Amino acid sequence: MNKPMIVRTGIGQDSHRFVAEGSTKPCILGGLIFEDAPGLKANSDGDVIIHALCNAISSLTGEIILGQVADEILKREGITDSSVYLQAALASLGNQVISHVAITIEGERPKFLKRLPQMRAHLAQLMHLQISQIGITATTGEQLTAFGCGEGLQVFCIITTMEEA
Repeated sequence: MNKPMIVRTGIGQDSHRFVAEGSTKPCILGGLIFEDAPGLKANSDGDVIIHALCNAISSLTGEIILGQVADEILKREGITDSSVYLQAALASLGNQVISHVAITIEGERPKFLKRLPQMRAHLAQLMHLQISQIGITATTGEQLTAFGCGEGLQVFCIITTMEEA
């Protein structure tokens, strides 16, 4: 007999402004470097995609990853790589198993379309998931927001988990 499952949904969001043009800080999104945009202002690498993922996991677990766990890692070890924060977030899931991740990126730049398959594959590897479990969409926002006008990036993420009851 099949055991009943508990399905949970976590929602996360993050946004950052771009650093000033001419800065040497790279633009890192989903763990990949994008050379056609400046980096993002943050204490870390500014990876808004991974930050939104961490926030979605925080909404599932109640553990504050960004602003607490990540800050402790930064303070203690000097690590600014957001993928390290994601590993801490994933460890907080306990018995919850991720069944699907949906990511939406809003921004005028960089251009994502050609890199989406690579980004999905990299995130799947980081999260120990199949590529088919990760969906990513991107929109320019038609210049209706600061993100659509090219001032920064905003990301929303929904994570669905399952756990035996």
